[in-house]
Amino acid sequence: MIDLTGRVALVTGASRGIGRAIAKRLAQQGAQVVAVARGDNAAETVREIAGAGGKADLASADVADAGAVDTLVAQTLEKHGRIDILVNNAGIARDQLMLRMKREDWDAVVATNLTAAFSCTQAVLKPMIRQRSGRIVFISSVVGQAGNAGQANYAASKAGLIGFAKAVALEIASRNITSNVVAPGLIETDMTREVTGGVRENWESRIPLRRIGTPDDVAAAVCFLASDEASYITGQVLAVNGGMYM
Repeated sequence: MIDLTGRVALVTGASRGIGRAIAKRLAQQGAQVVAVARGDNAAETVREIAGAGGKADLASADVADAGAVDTLVAQTLEKHGRIDILVNNAGIARDQLMLRMKREDWDAVVATNLTAAFSCTQAVLKPMIRQRSGRIVFISSVVGQAGNAGQANYAASKAGLIGFAKAVALEIASRNITSNVVAPGLIETDMTREVTGGVRENWESRIPLRRIGTPDDVAAAVCFLASDEASYITGQVLAVNGGMYM
């Protein structure tokens, strides 16, 4: 059984969807969660965790701002004394065909999805190295593995996370810190719920398990990689996509 009692977990993009599910799952397993989002957007996540008897702090930070990330990590260490788990989940999409894609949309997606993960990871490495333990999990996407028309910026950022996570894994393995990736496929979120009729049926027909995944499917994979059960796993990509991409 997974037991994260006594562990402190930072979860970025914890305001809704996959991020909220990850934060709640980690808290259910005993972790002290720091739910990170812009403004007070993760307040509902914190309320749900507290209502279920878990422990969570609300943390306001724009992870695309390196200074804000440093402050976030410093405040977490001041309050809790350690950081055991980092889940780099924060992400945005600004879809457009390459011929029409604006440079600012490329820059914004890469800044939030990839560069922010660099800032967060670099910021937690020193305390994890001092502890000689840690778990870092990156949330990529099936799009980062297979590509998708109209999402060149998103695909590049998510593919970048995979390479980044592997490089980090090699650098920190000797300190008992693991670095892994979860790559979700089509997941039931606010965006996919708006898709109905033939388009949704076409999506599901491409998935061997014949259903769209849930945020909890992703959260379960993250929780496993964050636990002692995955202590001999690093530099790996765990695809949670129902067989959509193998």
